[in-house]
Amino acid sequence: MPTPIAFVLIFGLLVFVHELGHLIFAKRAGILCREFAIGFGPKVFSFTKNETVYTIRLLPLGGFVRMAGEDPEMIEVKPGQMIGLKFNDKDEVNKIIINNKDEHPDATVVEVERIDLEHKMFVEGYEASSEEGRLERFTVSDTSFFVNDGEEVQIAPYKRQFGSKTLGQRAMAIFAGPMMNFVLAFFLFAIIGVFQGYTVDKPIMGEITSDGAAQEAGLQEGDVVKAIDGESVSSWTDVVSKVVKHPGEEVTFDVERNGQAEEINVTPKSEKRGEETVGVIGVYQPVEKSFFGAIANGVTETLTWTKEIVLTLGKLVTGQFSIDMLSGPVGIYVSTEQVAQSGFYYLMKWAAALSINLGIVNLLPLPALDGGRLLFFLVEALRGKPIDRQKEGIVHFIGFALLMLLMLVVTWNDIQRFFVQ
Repeated sequence: MPTPIAFVLIFGLLVFVHELGHLIFAKRAGILCREFAIGFGPKVFSFTKNETVYTIRLLPLGGFVRMAGEDPEMIEVKPGQMIGLKFNDKDEVNKIIINNKDEHPDATVVEVERIDLEHKMFVEGYEASSEEGRLERFTVSDTSFFVNDGEEVQIAPYKRQFGSKTLGQRAMAIFAGPMMNFVLAFFLFAIIGVFQGYTVDKPIMGEITSDGAAQEAGLQEGDVVKAIDGESVSSWTDVVSKVVKHPGEEVTFDVERNGQAEEINVTPKSEKRGEETVGVIGVYQPVEKSFFGAIANGVTETLTWTKEIVLTLGKLVTGQFSIDMLSGPVGIYVSTEQVAQSGFYYLMKWAAALSINLGIVNLLPLPALDGGRLLFFLVEALRGKPIDRQKEGIVHFIGFALLMLLMLVVTWNDIQRFFVQ
């Protein structure tokens, strides 16, 4: 698969699943989700379904779900303003025409006296066509729209806004994004296990390499190792731990082949790993295939990768891991190119690892990340009341700016590392 296509598909899948988590749980809580976007910048493609505009944008650098109440409403109606009203079959206002009222001759034009589009949902005003100058009150539908410059924007009553929901509902809507990245990783690992198989910790010879010591000695795939140099083994881990200790030294394998016991002498070849020389015999870990085993393997692989990534991030905090070793979009692109050459299943495994990484990074308690939002919710739970939204917004804005600065530094390091000799 060409690298650009592989990169776009993987990155798009990770962002799609992450934002889908936010969308699903926000909608379940009754929050009006105005837009579900993949990418940033100008819209390339869009369609509307069930109150939400689904868009693909030009810059593939992430995505977002725009929830009502998260940003200030862009349209505000004030007393004294002239607006047009259209009604549904229940005689409720379902469209409020902000401008270009001449294009809507069937609309009732009203001069606003009082208006509440969050709680009581009404408009009070004087009809422009009425000579009596009588103040009238109009009930506004919960699913009404502003019409501004020909574009319809759904009005969000307070009960449909993010801030109206319980602390648990808000926290779940935010946590669901990273959670779905872990779910995606599990499914990818499980699918790999179903079709390609999964490694098991059993003392059985897996695939034998053509140039290894095992091939030269006569070991075969499927041989069950009972003992090495007279010491019994019960797992693949036991086999490896004994082989690595004998580089260039002959060891005796007691194996069972087709129900018959055999004794085979093998001399592991020497291999340099860091500053240490270890023995290797050229055998892959045994692989099995079963549906339920693949499911269990999906869980195990997800937990293993999660642990490794968390430990790596911990080293970054303690200074054992340099920021120069981090990778941004450029580094991920180069790595994707290398992995794509190894085959489709390796690409799937790479996507699963990236998905876990995205989930963990988003859960870090840093401003502008989902973890930062969850930290504010924790403080709210402890205080018994939310932090001032304006102050929280400033914190997230500063955090976002610092995050973009870090992204620029990491991207520059990637360019220096991969393209500047």
